[in-house]
Amino acid sequence: MLRTLTALLLLSPLTAHADDLKVATSFTILADMARNVAGDLAEVNSITPPGAEIHGYEPTPRDVIAISDSDLIIVNGMNLDDWTQQFLSRAGDVPVAVLSDGVQPISITGGDYDGRPNPHAWMALDSALIYVDNIATALSEVDPDNAATYAANAETYKAQIAGVIGPLRDAARALPEDRRWLVSSEGAFSYLARDFGLSELYLWPINSDGQGTPQQVRALIDSMRDSGAPVIFSESTVSDRPAKRIARETGAAYGGVLYVDSLSDASGPVPTYLDLLRVTSETIIEGISE
Repeated sequence: MLRTLTALLLLSPLTAHADDLKVATSFTILADMARNVAGDLAEVNSITPPGAEIHGYEPTPRDVIAISDSDLIIVNGMNLDDWTQQFLSRAGDVPVAVLSDGVQPISITGGDYDGRPNPHAWMALDSALIYVDNIATALSEVDPDNAATYAANAETYKAQIAGVIGPLRDAARALPEDRRWLVSSEGAFSYLARDFGLSELYLWPINSDGQGTPQQVRALIDSMRDSGAPVIFSESTVSDRPAKRIARETGAAYGGVLYVDSLSDASGPVPTYLDLLRVTSETIIEGISE
């Protein structure tokens, strides 16, 4: 189990100054969120690089060294980044903040992950706001002298997130009811689908070695034909071949690439979390609308 931030601070109170505060996150989305809350008071780095497949990531010795030099480690939780446990035991008494703490999870349905929490909670507005609050709390416990700044930055950032998601959520809810199906390769959009009033179908629950098996493909083809779902998408970190094959066999459209687990680099389409929310949501709405 990941040790909680409070327990770790009791074991080893941190004395780092704000001007040299170092924060490590398990993946790029959390890093961008943390940068918005920390502002110029901390250096924030992601363990995984832009565009990485974060499920089952294999940490390198270099990652371990980087983590050991951090003042705070931020993870998602909900079993998504359990691979961090491989090096947390060697990271000393570095505090760990779990951003999904306080989120009401949606359970995964089907496969080996049946009943486990879907970890992609950052894709919904209410959950995203909890993530931001948890970041502000973690930074404030590590660096209490700047707690007011972190709280103010968090409020500003939450307003920006709501400003992006709110209008897109309204647009999705206004789509024709019989077309409101979100079909994707990974079942990574349960929180977004719930917020947007969409019904969800997918090939596999969580990215794993068994992606796009004949059984998964056949089951989704049958479900799409039964439901009349008009479009299917794939995610940026997996192959689009299974989704395109299903589009051909069902007569549905292939709606393009969705971003969920990882940001792009600075020159790519989703260099920030706000860009990811906007691009993914717009792609979904446009695909369903056509």
